[in-house]
Amino acid sequence: MDILILGGTQFVGRHIVLAFLAGGHRVSILTRGQSLDELPAGVERLRGDRGEAGGLDTLAGRNWDACVDVSGYTPAAVQASAAELRDRVGRYVFVSTVSVYAEPGRHPVREDDPLLPPAPAEQTEVTGASYGPLKVACEQIVQEVFGDRATILRPQIVAGPFDHTARYPYWPDRAAGGGGDPAARQRRGSRAGDRRA
Repeated sequence: MDILILGGTQFVGRHIVLAFLAGGHRVSILTRGQSLDELPAGVERLRGDRGEAGGLDTLAGRNWDACVDVSGYTPAAVQASAAELRDRVGRYVFVSTVSVYAEPGRHPVREDDPLLPPAPAEQTEVTGASYGPLKVACEQIVQEVFGDRATILRPQIVAGPFDHTARYPYWPDRAAGGGGDPAARQRRGSRAGDRRA
C-alpha cells in the first residue's frame, strides 16, 4: 500500500514508518523539517506545515491508501489535513490519547466511556489541562470528515526505543537507585536509545 504519515520522524511515528517499511509498503512522510530525521532513504519526504496557509500544497494531486496522523494536536491543524485528504486517502488513522476520557480513574477503560468536552476550534496552546480536550476536538473532526473511513487510536502512556522523554528507562533507573537527577536520567535514556537503535 501507499501510506502517508503526518509526522513520522520521532518516537511513535518513527516506529510506525519502520513497521510499514518492514511490511513492504511505500511510505511518504509530511513534516515541517524541524526534527532529526534518521529514517531510511526509501521514505519519501514531503515538506509542509498544516498550520500555515498553503502548508499542504505539497500533497496536491496525490493519493494514498491510508494516512496515519501522529502529529495532530490542534483542531485547526487536523481540520486542514482532513479537508485536504478527504477524497485522497482510503483510511485516516488518528493517533489520539487515553487522556480524552472524562473519568481517568475508571478501570478498566472502555471505548464507550464518557469523553471530556472538546476544546474550542480556535485553541492552539497545548498544556497538560488542554491536551485531552484538544484531542477530543481533533477526533470529532476526523470522524465527521471521514465517517467509517476513520480509525481513532487512544493509547495510554507509550514508552520504548527512541523515546526522547526518557520514560522508558525511568523505572529501571529508579530501581537501580538513580532516581534523583532528571538531566542524568535524560542522558542515560539517550544512551539507552542509541544502543537500541
